[in-house]
Amino acid sequence: MASHTPAERRSYTLDRLEENGHVSVTDLSEELSVSSATIRKDLQFLEDQSLLIRTHGGAIAANRFAFSASFDEKAQRQKEEKRRIGTSAAEMVNERDTLILDSGTTTLQIARSLNDPSGLTLATHSLHIALEMMGNSEVNVLLLGGTVRSKSASTVGPYAEEMLRDHSFRKLFLAGDGFDLDHGLTTTDDHEAHLNRLMIESADKTIAVVDSSKFGRRGLCRICKPSAIDAVITDDGVPGEDASKLRENGCQLVIA
Repeated sequence: MASHTPAERRSYTLDRLEENGHVSVTDLSEELSVSSATIRKDLQFLEDQSLLIRTHGGAIAANRFAFSASFDEKAQRQKEEKRRIGTSAAEMVNERDTLILDSGTTTLQIARSLNDPSGLTLATHSLHIALEMMGNSEVNVLLLGGTVRSKSASTVGPYAEEMLRDHSFRKLFLAGDGFDLDHGLTTTDDHEAHLNRLMIESADKTIAVVDSSKFGRRGLCRICKPSAIDAVITDDGVPGEDASKLRENGCQLVIA
């Protein structure tokens, strides 16, 4: 972009935030052809106006907190990105694997992408995923019991927790409502968060499946710190600073 006034740069920054929920100093510096120091001053000015919140290497929208939404509402967001993430995740599943699929619209895409799951044992607390796999005789489906949360069509509670404690799995595919690399993977429900933590304990490998709109956002309840996650599958909209940080911390990053 050609040279712009401070007001034009800041307007551009806010437009990018509106689109993506986050911006990075590096990207804005390149796109606006100004120094990183200039971008940081712009971000500080906008934060002083309560229009954004600065983070390490960039900024997130002031409305960074994720709020609870129904399964159908979530299914309409980032549809193509979730489909690609689901396809990439399914490629990590081997014959006779044992895995957990967390409830969520992205993990449902994993279930739909399992083309040859011979001898697979799949545990889930998602009613949608259980129904999706029900017609496949090659898959042993373990539905975690408990109280049904109508908003997410999933089960939670002590019965589901007890079943997890009695089993061990090779892989866990875990979604979430927000992924802030300074805070961790989060969700909007404390019962879900508690069950997710038990899933992590029950699995050898934890793989987060989060589209790029989740980065820089936080739900009410933390599931785990970033260090508990072995791999992340996301789309090509992931902020560059976050991608670098994940790799630096030894996390496998897969761009779908």
